Amino acid sequence: MRNPFRRFRRNRAPVPVGTGNAGGHYRSAAYRPLSPGQVRERQFARVRRGVDATEVELFLRRVADDLAALHAELGRTRDENIRIKRALRDWQSRFTPGVRA
Repeated sequence: MRNPFRRFRRNRAPVPVGTGNAGGHYRSAAYRPLSPGQVRERQFARVRRGVDATEVELFLRRVADDLAALHAELGRTRDENIRIKRALRDWQSRFTPGVRA
């Protein structure tokens, strides 16, 4: 029997994600995270003995909504991270004694 996932394989060299190889996570160099729009617009082939199309569509909408919420939260977290780093830099520049030679 043929492997139905064969066409999704990529022959690209894996690139480590994050720092080091501690977690053992690798992604291809062309990896792009899914966007909510990609999930919402995904179409599946109709097959005779397939799954319920309405159920799949409802699930994809739920996944897309979750992705949208996660992307928004990630953006807020990045903004807060930038704000905290700036505040720390300002505090350090005010309270760090000058370097004497």
